[in-house]
Order: sequence, then structure tokens, then C-alpha cells
Amino acid sequence: MAESTTIQQHPLAGWDKPELDLSSAEWHSSSRGLGDVQIAFVEGFIAMRNSGRPESPSLIFTPAEWGAFVSGAREGEFDLT
Repeated sequence: MAESTTIQQHPLAGWDKPELDLSSAEWHSSSRGLGDVQIAFVEGFIAMRNSGRPESPSLIFTPAEWGAFVSGAREGEFDLT
């Protein structure tokens, strides 16, 4: 008889973030303006979107999450080459 396992699902971290109104957000591109990513600071959160498809959903970060993301990017954590 095969042993069965029960998988308990937990909410993913970050899914409890509020729905932010980004309609009047002031979006910023990188300092060189070469990327396709824009960010906005809204209600204590950081929103990130694809500037080529601004109607697409935005990613929402807490300040701590944003700090970890920026640190990882500076250290090359996301380099695919």
C-alpha cells in the first residue's frame, strides 16, 4: 500500500499586500532610461511595471523586499549570462 502524504498549503509571503491605486502614480525609469522597467513609490510600497505594457499588472514590494531585490541585483544574483 502506497503511503499518502498530506500537503498543507500556506499563503505565499506578500500576497497580503493591499490593492494600490496606481492610476496617478509617478513612474520613474532607470537613470539611463535604457530599461523596460519603471518603479513608483505609492503609499509606503514600491510598485514595478513593464514600461512597454503599462496596462499589465504591477509587482508590489514592501521596502524590505525592495531592499533585498536591489541588493541581489547589485551583487549579480539575477544575471543570466
